[in-house]
Amino acid sequence: MSTHTESRRLGGLVVAAGAALLAVGCAPEPAPPEEPVEDEAHIRGHIAGRVAHHLCAGVFVVGRDYERTVEEVVAQDLEPFDELRDDFRYDVDFETRTASVTGDGFGTRSAEYNGDQGCTILPIGFEDVVFEPTFVERRTPDPESTAWPTGNVDAHHDPPPAEVDMAALDAALDWAMGRSEHHTRALVVVYAGKILGERYAGGFGPNTPQISWSQGKSIAAALMGAAMQAGHLDIGLDDPAPVPEWRGEDDPRREIRIRDLLNMSSGLDFLNLGSDDERSRTHANEHGRIYFEGIDVFEHAIDQPMDTLPGAIFRYRNSDPLTVARIVQQAVEARGDDWLTYPQRILFDRIGARDYVLETDAWGNFIITGYDYGSAWDWARFGLLHLWDGVWPTPDGRPDRILPEGWVGFVSTPAPGAELLDYGGLFWVNRGGSHPGAPEDAYWALGAMGQYTAIIPSYDLVIVRLGPSPGDYSAYMSDVMGRVTAAIDPP
Repeated sequence: MSTHTESRRLGGLVVAAGAALLAVGCAPEPAPPEEPVEDEAHIRGHIAGRVAHHLCAGVFVVGRDYERTVEEVVAQDLEPFDELRDDFRYDVDFETRTASVTGDGFGTRSAEYNGDQGCTILPIGFEDVVFEPTFVERRTPDPESTAWPTGNVDAHHDPPPAEVDMAALDAALDWAMGRSEHHTRALVVVYAGKILGERYAGGFGPNTPQISWSQGKSIAAALMGAAMQAGHLDIGLDDPAPVPEWRGEDDPRREIRIRDLLNMSSGLDFLNLGSDDERSRTHANEHGRIYFEGIDVFEHAIDQPMDTLPGAIFRYRNSDPLTVARIVQQAVEARGDDWLTYPQRILFDRIGARDYVLETDAWGNFIITGYDYGSAWDWARFGLLHLWDGVWPTPDGRPDRILPEGWVGFVSTPAPGAELLDYGGLFWVNRGGSHPGAPEDAYWALGAMGQYTAIIPSYDLVIVRLGPSPGDYSAYMSDVMGRVTAAIDPP
């Protein structure tokens, strides 16, 4: 793409095009402020950091498959979802592959695209990331000559199975896409191992990487399971979490087990204020800071005290899956392996997934709890891996056990501290009937604004839904799952 700079001022105020390019270099890492400032301008700076990320990723990460103009990204990804402020001025520089947002009082917040590490919010004072971006080679067989599910050949049922009412299924998919308030961009139904039906919004397709938000937490679980199965991580669910900073003799965190982290029941005091609290874009929201501030997310996760016993209470907090990822990272690097390519090697290559982009912070740590991009077909493959108990059918016919035996049973079973029977091992579960339209055995990877990969063993079914829904997506997806399963009479 040619060198180009596009600038606009929101609210109808125009900034001259051709703004100066951002300087990119390896500047020394500035020291963080001792006491964070929490005035209104600083909070708007946090909002601007997230806007810069979304603008960067919408142009460059989604643009790996679906190229949109800056104006289209703003109109589709930002304006409908209250991400903008009237005084924000935004700029996308295609030479430095940087998006920046400037506003009154806080200066400029920027995010830069680093290829296979996606877009990174630069901490205040940084001109570049402080890790070396790495090309992640996809070592999967040619998808156009390899059979589904590892490749794309013969991916669809033709003809559909007799037990499927295709008219009812088509009506279900049309109904789902017709709920325009949910902005569904991809919807894929996989039954008995093959695609039964799919729908896409204009421009989006089966291989378009889309922001998957907290579906990445389920990737973190799968990475830990795959590392265990491969012998790269010599640990069991009931072993203490091998976090060196927690191993002090009098440190109560030494009692946190691997299963506690996977059940999001560590007991760490890691405040999650959600998005509606007036403090949601401040430092007080420890859970949310990783999405707007530009901090070292792994250090932020582990540098927390405890406020309850491990295993006692399920609480939805980013600290636990981030710590899971850090544990895997340390084991991988201790072996001398490269962390930034590890998810592709140990997991994605083996299931034929080619479109995942796991984004990092400025230090090269995966923000795997939310800034992860995946395509509809690759999420379908991820769902099939779990539907098939962690065993993948390779193109040469050999079964490849990627996840340990019993792992899928663990992640799909309610955590002891989940009183509503709605959360397992970094997957949501339906044992408590949170989605009444879905079968009780359904479980799903779930991200904000309705990113779903639902696995329904009793129907031999995987349903993937992607798109930025601002509404009640739980009720919507409960209806989607109910309508799809009603069209199938499993033998």
